[in-house]
Amino acid sequence: MQQIEAKAPESAGAKLVALILRVALAVAIPLIAFWVLYQGFLFLRDSDAPKAVIVLVAIIWGVGGVAALYWIFNWLVEQLPGDWTARLQPFVFVGPAMAILIWYLTLPVYRTFWLSLFDRDGFPVGFSVFKPWTWITGIQSPSFVGFANYTNLFTERLLQEALRNNLMWIVFGSTLSVVTGLLVATLADRSKSERVSKTLIFLPMAISFVGAGVIWNFMYEVKPPGEAQIGVFNAIVVALGGSPHPWDKWVAIAPWNNLFLILIVIWLQTGFSMVLFSAALKGIPQELMEAGRVDGASELRIFFNIMLPYIRPTVITVWTTIVIFTLKIFDVVWVMTGGQFGTHVIATQFYRQSFTARNSGIGSAIAIVLLLTVVPVLAYNLRQLREGQEGF
Repeated sequence: MQQIEAKAPESAGAKLVALILRVALAVAIPLIAFWVLYQGFLFLRDSDAPKAVIVLVAIIWGVGGVAALYWIFNWLVEQLPGDWTARLQPFVFVGPAMAILIWYLTLPVYRTFWLSLFDRDGFPVGFSVFKPWTWITGIQSPSFVGFANYTNLFTERLLQEALRNNLMWIVFGSTLSVVTGLLVATLADRSKSERVSKTLIFLPMAISFVGAGVIWNFMYEVKPPGEAQIGVFNAIVVALGGSPHPWDKWVAIAPWNNLFLILIVIWLQTGFSMVLFSAALKGIPQELMEAGRVDGASELRIFFNIMLPYIRPTVITVWTTIVIFTLKIFDVVWVMTGGQFGTHVIATQFYRQSFTARNSGIGSAIAIVLLLTVVPVLAYNLRQLREGQEGF
């Protein structure tokens, strides 16, 4: 009995020492890892070593550092009791991604909305968006205008013009991109040169929006009669015996000039929609098609009554995706016209107000409005995708 009683304090002391060592180890290992990663960051920032060495260190530091952090945090969680390990382990892998999303997406949106409540100079010096106790001083500041920027957004002529043009981009650009892509996919699937034709139509997808704008500037180019026409449209007209047409002047006639810009996005996005529609069409059971033909249905009725309803989720997904593209359109308009001649859209107005006029309040309000217009479309797209997965 005496031996047993003597061992009890020793066992409790050993457990206490073991606990202290585990806690110290759990604190020391992450600190050492972060210190090593910080030293690697300092080396990459300040080093004069050869570029090859810097690239090698960056790869080892980046990939190895991320892997080490995951391993360390996973090891720490596994040291906890089983229930806590099961609860916290998913956050070890999801947590960094969530932290990045919060830091680079959520907080900037919050800050942009807060900036939109102030005038062109932003909130006062010393005012912090992350300190709620300074909100009162901000509201008392003459730079705080509340929702006046949003009121101006829907009353200023240029901004109303931008909203109207974005509506045109959605109605014509998105719809025609979907219709053209679906038509091409349907016809190409029945062609003997399917691969070649699809490759040629998909090629514009490899071009950036800026590059597409430059290309189409040359497409609309016009030279005086008698000179060689470098514009494709006028080269065709002259080859057919006609006179050069001032296509470039049409780009200066509002509001129809927007259609000439929308044509560029249709050219770019047709290949994208064609690929998705082609995959969806190939998934239609041939038995349905043959049953329709046996019943005497024409190919047109088969398309509208069998094929189109079957790929309806794909049509909605493609259309909403292109709508998001057109709502954020900027490159093509800026390269082609710079927003002149009544071609401004929401994104170009945001750039003009934020970086040309230096009006951070209006610029931030435009950014929030653009976000609010994209979010419902994106939410609808995700809901359709979720319903499709549940049905599958």
